[in-house]
Amino acid sequence: MSDSMPTNNVLGGPQSLDKECRKFLEDLRMNGFCVIDNVIPDKQCAAIRDSVSATVEREHVNYLPPAGVRFVPSIINHDQSFAHHLADKRLLGVVRAVLGEHPRISFTSAIINMPGNARGKWHADWPFNQNNAGHVAAPYPDALFHITTLWMLSPFDAENGGTLVVPGSHRASTNPTSPSCLHDAEAPYPTELHAGGAAGSVLVFDSRLWHATAPNRSNTSRVALAVRYAPWWLNVEILRPESDLRRQMVAEAGGNENTVPSIDRQVYEVLPAVVKPLYRHWLELRPE
Repeated sequence: MSDSMPTNNVLGGPQSLDKECRKFLEDLRMNGFCVIDNVIPDKQCAAIRDSVSATVEREHVNYLPPAGVRFVPSIINHDQSFAHHLADKRLLGVVRAVLGEHPRISFTSAIINMPGNARGKWHADWPFNQNNAGHVAAPYPDALFHITTLWMLSPFDAENGGTLVVPGSHRASTNPTSPSCLHDAEAPYPTELHAGGAAGSVLVFDSRLWHATAPNRSNTSRVALAVRYAPWWLNVEILRPESDLRRQMVAEAGGNENTVPSIDRQVYEVLPAVVKPLYRHWLELRPE
């Protein structure tokens, strides 16, 4: 294995990886994130942004702080305008290189930062967020097994609230959602930066990476999709509202957890063939 390739927690191998993919993987290993440009071409991005914005306006649910953020879980049930791009070859090349074959989408959410939204707290995503019922307890191992992607349907920059990240924080064994973490979740971090890019780009990061919602100081909404990828073996049933595991660990135990509605079978049937393998585990459960 080349010295420029990740040497730990790589479930897939570097077979046939081109130079660009190797650079993405190196950024992911060293910094915890990378940006893949032009996943959605310019000519399509504006139409998808308009479609997602309209869907969020119609379907958005109450979102936890920070204020001024609109959110729709499992937006794929309501809007498939972006579906084909979820299997982008460059993106899935990175995903498979670190998660192995047969990756699955664990979350598909729309997130819109409205003008004037508040700054959020530092956190890591599921399953590393210590506030969730289904979490890997801190101190957790140094292993990448969940990837978060933020799809920039609007440009991301410091003015409109491009996501704040702490480079290198993915190698920590905890994050500010844990009482054992010494950093105040609401305090700026000395090395924080805005992860930016042009509309149509995708921010890819290790879900352990410390990140926070940034305030939108512009006059326009910052529109994004949050799509997360998991290896085939990672149990996501605690996220499904009708699962027995959720009843046991969340409802009966009084825990807190994300909600990811199942995919409607009629929606699944119209998804592109290359995308269906990413969602088949989310098909709504048939009555017994």
